[in-house]
Amino acid sequence: MSNQPDKIAAERAPRGALSGLSWNLGDRVLQPGPRPLVMGILNLTPDSFHAGSRQTGPEAAACTAQAMAAAGADALDLGAESTRPGSAPVSAKEEMDRLLPALEAVRRVCDLPLTVDTYRAATARAALAAGADAVNDISAGSDPDMFPLCAEQGCGLILMHMRGTPRTMQEELPEYDAFAVVDAYLQKRCALARRAGIAADHLMVDPGIGFGKTLQNNLDLLRHLAELGSRQPLLLGASRKSFIGQISGAEAADRLPGSLAALTAAHRAGSLMVRVHDVAETVQFLDVLAAISS
Repeated sequence: MSNQPDKIAAERAPRGALSGLSWNLGDRVLQPGPRPLVMGILNLTPDSFHAGSRQTGPEAAACTAQAMAAAGADALDLGAESTRPGSAPVSAKEEMDRLLPALEAVRRVCDLPLTVDTYRAATARAALAAGADAVNDISAGSDPDMFPLCAEQGCGLILMHMRGTPRTMQEELPEYDAFAVVDAYLQKRCALARRAGIAADHLMVDPGIGFGKTLQNNLDLLRHLAELGSRQPLLLGASRKSFIGQISGAEAADRLPGSLAALTAAHRAGSLMVRVHDVAETVQFLDVLAAISS
């Protein structure tokens, strides 16, 4: 495999880095730079909340991956089960039937690091064998086989905070101290992952914006990203999420300006990476923001 992603990361690391925390994926390392790295979203589902992100088969996924790479993406995240609020789970077979052909097609044309958005260890194992570099687990290791698998494979692992499940997470939301709860939860899950044999630098954390959280919870987390990312590299996924609509009244298709505004929090906090639908716009925004801030 080419080492192009390592070259990309190395070029962005030397001066002005916002954080000293890198993310080890086994055969490549993503280094911090003068602004967050950009992870492009490839949704292999018919029902993801942002219609513009849906891919309709392996060829479409491969073409979109190439376009995102050309636009400046540093990594790509492929998911085959919608986790929008109220969504129902699909079977493991359906998830793999959607994911694996697209992953293989993307891997053939794109040498960027690839993560797979799954909470199932069986899906993760198949995806890693097909060329994925890391697992993006919204359940932070709820499958008892996930941590042992990632330790065995030496891959990267993203652990996210979520209250409940995608189907129930926005029902009867209680008021709670989002920063304290999320920080304690992510520390505990990271400790369990390390105890299972996963190296600390292979872990990245995600506060789970929009996953079982009120508007004020989300804003509180955005204000405390630096503290949340002080122990592990941090991923922020705020792209086109409903809290932007709660503030602005905009529907998902019209939330790009609000999404870019949320990225200022990731930049100021020294987040390693942001997960976005709109790669070209995000890269341009962050490059200008980094130039102003230098």
